[in-house]
Amino acid sequence: MQGLKLPLTVKCEVNVLLVAVTALGLLTRLCGIQLPRAVVFDEVYYGQFLSLYMKRVFFIDESGPPFGHMILALGGYLGGFDGNFVWNRIGAEYTSNVPVWTLRVIPALAGSLCVPLGYLLMVELGYSHFTALGASMLLLLENSLIVQSRLMLLESVLIFFLLLAVVSYLRFHNAPNSSLCRWLWLILSGASCAFAVGVKYMGLFTYLLLLGLAGVHTWHVIGDKTLSNAKVLVQVVARFLALVVLPVVLYLGFFYVHLTLLYHSGPHDQMMSSAFQASLEGGLARITQGQPLEVAFGSQVTLRSVSSKPLPCWLHSHKANYPIRYENGRGSSHQQQVTCYPFKDVNNWWIIKDPSKQSLVVSSPPRPIRHGDIIQLLHGMTSRFLNTHDVAAPMSPHSQEVSGYIDFNVSMPAQNLWRVDITNRESDRDVWKTILSEVRLIHVNTSAVLKLSGASLPDWGFRQLEVVGDKIYKGYQQSGTWNVEEHRYGRSHEQKERELELKSPTHDDINRNLTFMAKFIELQWKMLTVRNEESEHKYSSLPLEWITMDTNIAYWLHPSSNAQIHLMGNIVTWTLANLALFVYVLLFLTYLLRRRRKIEDVPEASWEQLVLAGVVCSGGWAVNYLPFFLMEKTLFLYHYLPALTFQILQIPVVVEHLYIHVLRSPSHQKAFGGVVLAAMCSVYLCYRTFSPLTYGQPELTSEQLATLRWRESWDILVRKR
Repeated sequence: MQGLKLPLTVKCEVNVLLVAVTALGLLTRLCGIQLPRAVVFDEVYYGQFLSLYMKRVFFIDESGPPFGHMILALGGYLGGFDGNFVWNRIGAEYTSNVPVWTLRVIPALAGSLCVPLGYLLMVELGYSHFTALGASMLLLLENSLIVQSRLMLLESVLIFFLLLAVVSYLRFHNAPNSSLCRWLWLILSGASCAFAVGVKYMGLFTYLLLLGLAGVHTWHVIGDKTLSNAKVLVQVVARFLALVVLPVVLYLGFFYVHLTLLYHSGPHDQMMSSAFQASLEGGLARITQGQPLEVAFGSQVTLRSVSSKPLPCWLHSHKANYPIRYENGRGSSHQQQVTCYPFKDVNNWWIIKDPSKQSLVVSSPPRPIRHGDIIQLLHGMTSRFLNTHDVAAPMSPHSQEVSGYIDFNVSMPAQNLWRVDITNRESDRDVWKTILSEVRLIHVNTSAVLKLSGASLPDWGFRQLEVVGDKIYKGYQQSGTWNVEEHRYGRSHEQKERELELKSPTHDDINRNLTFMAKFIELQWKMLTVRNEESEHKYSSLPLEWITMDTNIAYWLHPSSNAQIHLMGNIVTWTLANLALFVYVLLFLTYLLRRRRKIEDVPEASWEQLVLAGVVCSGGWAVNYLPFFLMEKTLFLYHYLPALTFQILQIPVVVEHLYIHVLRSPSHQKAFGGVVLAAMCSVYLCYRTFSPLTYGQPELTSEQLATLRWRESWDILVRKR
């Protein structure tokens, strides 16, 4: 204790500028977020999933991974939301049980923190605190970012994690090698990348940009002769673990929590496999609870197509025959129709029969069906055998017609033997299992595979889906694969008794839980491949319209006044951002060509700083903007906001470079400073001018609204009185 000096003191340095811009960010984003107390634009979309989350009901949102919904659900949980609200129209008034403030506060906090992150990003790129202040003020006064932050939407959350990932990585890169804290920044960067991708798939592009930057830096580390081989190995492995392994683990974790929380059957069940549906409480799990696991001769089954395109459906037949002749003049067998029906129905039931026996009931003990066994399929309600033959299918003439066989004594013998091919078998003697086994039914006589063609039959086929025998079937195709969904052991010998049995519920308890990885792979595949039919929207737009803000979106209009909210940017900032990007590219190309000629206009450190800033800002703009030109989906102005954020950060980069390295005369610098000050004042005036459309208050008169229509393409709503 002799070396201890009293009193003990702690020194703390506070960046007043950083605290100030953070406070201003919170003020502009959080103040009055409970207003309007009505559904605003895409809140109607996210709110539906929020209610399902609150009720623990399973759903699929093909627009993005589940982490974003989990964040919004956290707001609902903190506010005590019970999920009881009908999200059916924009402008609907929220009922008293909807905690509007807590639902909007997390996106608002994320949007607020983007302002100081812009400041820190400039500092980590090596620019002055004055330049960093300019960057944060541009983000602070950007109307479009404010609007998107103040509502129950996810763009502000995405932008927050993107900026946090970049800032954390740059702080790691700039920290001395001896610092242990630098590894915490690397871990935070990797985690933020995972969070960004978990909110929206668009986060993947910035993540790949960051991986590319980290890859270049790692390559330099490998070439550093001052480091031992062991230290280089540690550096490379640590970066790989933090930036690759950790994001993957976290991404899987989002789905694990998502699937753990959402365990009730819901409206999207039919998009999933029978095994997935059976793992949820209610729905199919209630119907199939206790079914026999092993399919046997005499089993009564429904066969569901593994493919969900164009719709989930079940093998079906009914008392209606194919027309003798189709409209194009081709003839048919005039036998009973076999289709795929997208609804549960008693006519979906089939009985699996042993061709060598007459019995239609399960023996004691049951004789399970194995891979390679030959079977017949008898339609339960009409007693017609599943049949295919060398007759062209009605909608797919290159394939064979599939029918319920009727003997018309016209030299058309029955061809109703099928071989069971279990595609996901582990051995050649695997038993056909309920829900778990995926099987192909191969016709013995023609080697055709029973397949869902995807075509819809005309009115004579009740618009049901066509089933064919495909003789040129190659490889694994979901459309040619089926699984037993509902299953019981048949006990009735007489047809009348059998019909009653087919209409009764199943029984006997069997556990068939899927592993998490099996559920994750299926859900992820569905999210990536299933797409809702895209349609033109009044406020949809093209990527080229975003750069110059030729479009806007009317988010909300008061039901009785002119008060309204628009997604509309600060046009001065957008113009400056476009100009800064152009100037940066011009500077970069000029310096690059002159350096090739061994002419160095700026010091090496300044050149490297300019290149790194370009990778982060211009590269961030490019990776978040250009991919939209390749996307076949309905696009809106808010899709541009992540790219816009990085483009805005390019403005102070160019300004400082011009001030220091291009305008070296004091008089020129002073004049340029005046121009910059005038530009910032214009940014503020534009923000103030359009703030009534940003915050939805105060209400403007029709004449005042008319003056805000700076472009003919803008849709400013004026209520006629």
